[in-house]
Amino acid sequence: MKNLFIILMIALLAIPVNSQELPQLFQDVSQDDLGNVSDEFQESFFEALKQKGIENYEKAITALEKCLQLDTEKSVVYFELGKNYQELEQFDNAIANFKKASELEPQKESILVYLFQTYAMTEDFDGAIATLKKLIPIDESYKEDLANLYLLNENYDEALNLLDELDAKLGVNSYRNSLRRQIFARTNNTGAQIENLQQGISANPDVEQNYLNLIYIYSEQGENEEAFKVAQELLKTNPGSTLAHLALYKFYLDKGDTDAAVASMKIVFESEEIDPESKFKVLNDFLNFVQENPTYEEDLIEVAGKLSEWEDAPKLYEQLGSYYLKKNNREDALKFFELGLKENPENFELTKNTLLLQLEFEKYEAAKELSGEALEGFPSQPLLYLFQAVALNRLMDYKAAEESLLEGLDYLLEDSLMEIDFYSQLAISYNGMKNADKAEEYRLKAENLKKEIN
Repeated sequence: MKNLFIILMIALLAIPVNSQELPQLFQDVSQDDLGNVSDEFQESFFEALKQKGIENYEKAITALEKCLQLDTEKSVVYFELGKNYQELEQFDNAIANFKKASELEPQKESILVYLFQTYAMTEDFDGAIATLKKLIPIDESYKEDLANLYLLNENYDEALNLLDELDAKLGVNSYRNSLRRQIFARTNNTGAQIENLQQGISANPDVEQNYLNLIYIYSEQGENEEAFKVAQELLKTNPGSTLAHLALYKFYLDKGDTDAAVASMKIVFESEEIDPESKFKVLNDFLNFVQENPTYEEDLIEVAGKLSEWEDAPKLYEQLGSYYLKKNNREDALKFFELGLKENPENFELTKNTLLLQLEFEKYEAAKELSGEALEGFPSQPLLYLFQAVALNRLMDYKAAEESLLEGLDYLLEDSLMEIDFYSQLAISYNGMKNADKAEEYRLKAENLKKEIN
C-alpha cells in the first residue's frame, strides 16, 4: 500500500542552467514534459528548479510565473508551482495549481498524488477522496488509502464495504483489520452491526469476512463464547478456511485444549492467506505458550524450520532468538540471531545481541568480522568498537585492538561503565604489545573510575 500521507521531497542541487551535465531529473523534464519551448522558457524553468533545490521557493515561483507568461498550456509549470506553494504551506494556491496541471494531464499519477497529499495535509477529506477515486483506475492499491480516508471522514459504511471488497480480492491483512476495528469502536452500535453480519452470513454463508467481522465484534465485547461459536461455524461452513484458525487457536488456548491450539497455530503459520504481521502475533503467543508447556518445544522447532519460506524471516528469527535467550538457551539464541542478521544486517539491536553471544562462546573471528561490518553502517557506535577490540585482543591482534579502542573513545559520551571497559581492554592491548607503562596507565584509569562510581 502506498503511504501517501508521508511526503518525500527530493532536494535538487543548484547547478547552472548551461551545465553540460544536468541531473537526470532535469534531463527528464526537458525531454518528456517541456516539449518544444523557447530558450527563454527553458532558462526560466530550469532556474525555477534550481531555486527550489536550494529552498528559495518564492524565487522559484517568480521564475515559473515568467514561464506562464510565455506559455500557459504546460502542465509541468503548474505542477512545479503547486510543489513550491506546498513547501510554503500556501495550500490553497498549491491545490489550485495542481488542479490546473491535472486538467491538462488528467492521467498523470504524480500530479494526482501531490493533489491528494495537499488535501490530506489540510484535512480536506472530501477533496482527498475525490482525488483518490481518480488514482484508483491508475493503480488499485490506492483503495486502502481510500478506506482510511473514509474512516477519517466518518463514511463508515463506505469504508466497511471497501474493506470487505479488498479482503475478498486480496485476502485478510492486519492493516485492514485494524481499520475495521476502529470503525466498530467509533460507531458503537454493536447490536446493529451484529444483526447485519448475521444476516450477511445467512444470505452468503461462503463469505468468510462476515464471520471474521462478527468474531472481532464479539471479542471486543468480551463475548468470547459467542466468538468461539462463530469461528466453529466458519470452519464447519468452510472446512478449508485457514482464517478461522487465526481466531480458533486463541480460544483453544483459553480453554486449555492445547493440542487443538497447536494444530490451529500450525495452520496459521503455513497459510498463504494470512499476512506476516498476524503470524508474528501468533508466534508470540506460541512462544509464551511453549515457555509454560515445554513439551511442545518440538512443535516450535518444526515451525522454526519453515521460517525461510515466510515473508519476513528476520523478524521471526529475532523473536525466536529472544525466546531462547529468556530460557537461558544461549546457544540456540545465537543460532537464530545469526540467521536473522543474514537477512537484516542493518538491525543494530540484533547485531549487539549477536556480538555479545559470539564473544561469550569464544567465536572471536566471527565477532571480529561482524563488528567490522557493523561499523560500516554504525560508525559512531562506541559499543561496536569495544566488541571489535575484545575479539581482536583475544585473537592477539593487539595493535588493531588499540586502534579500535582509541577510535571508539572519541564517540563515548558520559557512560562511565563502558569507559571502564575501554580502559581495561586498552590495558590488555598494551600488555600484549609489551608496553608495561601504558598498560599500567590504563589499568589505573579503570580502577580510579570504578572508585569514583562506587
